[in-house]
Parts: sequence; structure tokens; C-alpha cells
Amino acid sequence: MLAAHPWLQDDSRPIPLDILIYKLVKSYLNATPFKRAALKALSKALTEDELVYLRAQFGLLEPNRDGSMSFDNFRKALERNATDAMMESRVPDVLNSMESLAYRKMTFEEFCAAAISTHQLEALEGWEQIASTAFEHFEQEGNRVISIEELARELNVGPSAYSLLKDWVRNSDGKLSLLGYTKFLHGVTLRSTNTRHHH
Repeated sequence: MLAAHPWLQDDSRPIPLDILIYKLVKSYLNATPFKRAALKALSKALTEDELVYLRAQFGLLEPNRDGSMSFDNFRKALERNATDAMMESRVPDVLNSMESLAYRKMTFEEFCAAAISTHQLEALEGWEQIASTAFEHFEQEGNRVISIEELARELNVGPSAYSLLKDWVRNSDGKLSLLGYTKFLHGVTLRSTNTRHHH
């Protein structure tokens, strides 16, 4: 069960560093260009309300003067904020796998794309609106002709998923449909036929 959404908490307690952000950024760094484009489109659809949380997290990472972030910011923030539990869990491993950030910088805009949790957003009441706005952005930049095979590779699933994925691609032009886009963002876990999702 998701606890009260950190996105929606409106109390005066300081927001702690969210370790999920590290995991999300890590998977973003390892994602394909297609997946990154999908996430960038999603981040453009966020309203100020959803951005409050990400701004707070970005602030905890103490970005550089130019407002960007690199590997060092993530590392130092972890040293400043880490609890024992964090250190005992796999956090140092996650950090190590973010090494590619050592050679590049991340702006707030890209951080938003990287740190979005689709699963948390999907639970919000405004999700449908966010998704359709995001899809409009994706149509402008990012959506392209994609084969079922390539889509399966993107999602790391095998041929058994092909029949499922057919519904995600528009017949008219071979690009992702709105349904396909939202499902692609969510990712496929074939064994979960919605058993885990208690909305």
C-alpha cells in the first residue's frame, strides 16, 4: 500500500530525502531514448501541485549555482540525509549505478522527468488529465513508429506479450496510442494481471 502521497502532504514538517528518487533517477539514466522521451513528456504535463514535491527533493540535493545537478550532488545529499536503514538497504549500490551522472549534468527539467513515479501519479485523481496532456507532448516529440518486437524489447518482455502489446500501437500509423503510452509508462509485469493494484 502506498502511504499518504508525499506529493499531497501539506504539513509543515520538512520533507525528507526520498530514496525512491534515487532509484527512479537510476532507472532513467539506464533507460532507452524512447522511454526517456515518454518520461519527459510526462514531466511537462505536471501541474505546480505535483511539482512541489519534486522541487523540494531537488532542493535537498543542493543543486549547483547554475541550478544543475551532477553525481556529486546526489552523493553528498545521501551522506547528509541518509538514515542507517538507507545505508543498510541497497542505497550505496543504487548510487554506484548512477555513475554515468559523473560526466554530465542534470537540469531541474530533466530531474523531473527522471524522478517521476508513474505509479504514484496513477493513483492521483487527476491522472487521466495528466496522461492525456503528456500524450500530446509525446505526440509532438517522442512518439514514433515502433514495432511490436521493439516495444517488447523496450519493456523487457518476450514474444508471449506480443498479443497484449498489439493494442498499444495505432493501426493508422504504427505509433503508440494514448492507451499504449500510459501502459508503456507503467511498464509491464506480466504476472500481475492487476492483482496488485488496489485502487
